[in-house]
Amino acid sequence: MLLKEYRICMPLTVEEYRIGQLYMISKHSHEQSDRGEGVEVVHNQPFQDPAHGQGQFTEKRVYLNSKLPSWARAVVPKIFYVTEKAWNYYPYTITEYTCSFLPKFSIHIETKYEDNRGSNDNIFDSELKDQEREVCCVDIAYDEIPERYYKESEDLRYFKSQKTSRGSLPEDWRASQDPIMCSYKLVTVRFEVWGLQTRVEQFIHKVVRDVLLLGHRQAFAWVDEWIDMTMDEVREFERTIQEATNQKIGMFPPSISISETPLSSCGLTGPASAPSTPMCTDAPEFLSVSKDRPRKKSAPETLTLPQSAPETLTLPQSAPETLTLPQSAPETLTLPQSVPETLTLPQSAPETLTLPQSAPETLTLPQSAPETLTLPQSAPETLTLPQSVPETLTLPQSVPETLTLPQSAPETLTLPHAATPSSSDQAQLEED
Repeated sequence: MLLKEYRICMPLTVEEYRIGQLYMISKHSHEQSDRGEGVEVVHNQPFQDPAHGQGQFTEKRVYLNSKLPSWARAVVPKIFYVTEKAWNYYPYTITEYTCSFLPKFSIHIETKYEDNRGSNDNIFDSELKDQEREVCCVDIAYDEIPERYYKESEDLRYFKSQKTSRGSLPEDWRASQDPIMCSYKLVTVRFEVWGLQTRVEQFIHKVVRDVLLLGHRQAFAWVDEWIDMTMDEVREFERTIQEATNQKIGMFPPSISISETPLSSCGLTGPASAPSTPMCTDAPEFLSVSKDRPRKKSAPETLTLPQSAPETLTLPQSAPETLTLPQSAPETLTLPQSVPETLTLPQSAPETLTLPQSAPETLTLPQSAPETLTLPQSAPETLTLPQSVPETLTLPQSVPETLTLPQSAPETLTLPHAATPSSSDQAQLEED
């Protein structure tokens, strides 16, 4: 389990944000949805809790299949979704995320809102309040946001509200802004899977932080759209946009009920603390790799390596049809034993370069020469050597149809056995 507390200040009051929160969530969900993917609203209805009083319960399904890594798409159902359940007793809310396919995964978010600058260190009185946690203060104007989410119209460093005259926000806006409120979020992430827990929980917290940053930025950036709305108007907007969102992702009919009659606590299960999942010391079956599974040793048809090279680069034993190596060369470069049809080496040469035993049809060597250069035993049809020469140069045993040697001569030059230079070439070689 990994516990963090996020504090997110906004240039609003808690009462104003009651409307802004509902507007932002509905519009954001609609924007992020596409056919077959996005947020489906399953329930949205009043709920009566014996401890917190009257609130609103929502249940959503967040469809994510195309956003999963390829290895995960191979093992999860085609229609994969995360279930979100939220109990809104504003200014206190509880949100839980679970996935039936991953029973050991859960996210539990407890939220409280106060009109202050994030200075309340004892706002949470739950059973988690005494557990060690990291406090993260999120700046909606100046914290870096993922590039794919950036919109100039939502950049709060420059945005100014026409209706409230708030903004743009200077670097020290949290110290001087009035009004100001803070959203306190206590986030518990559990992914108790052997070998993956720490890394996955840290990754999930990064995703949660990005989502919180984007949502709170948009709540203020859209303030002129919702600031004049009443609760009835924003609920009607919420119903309309949720129906449109369900249709957008292809879920028919939308199952939404916003009624005036609150459900009793007997009819709907209230929020629990973050679901407990037993610790397991064995890897789950879907993450276990069969010992009998064949390993792929052959190369793809096209293989393009990164522009910057690692210190050691070993390519597959069989070669792809087209092989493009990085522009900068690694210290040690070992090419495949079988040769591709087209082989382009890096412009800068590695210290040690070993080429395939069989030659490609076209072989272009780097412009700068490595210290040691060993060419294939069989010659390509066209062989162009580097302009600068290596200290030791061994040419193929068979001779190519066209052979262009470097302008400067190496210290040691071994020509092909099959090559018989003409008298003029011989004289030129002796002169070199």
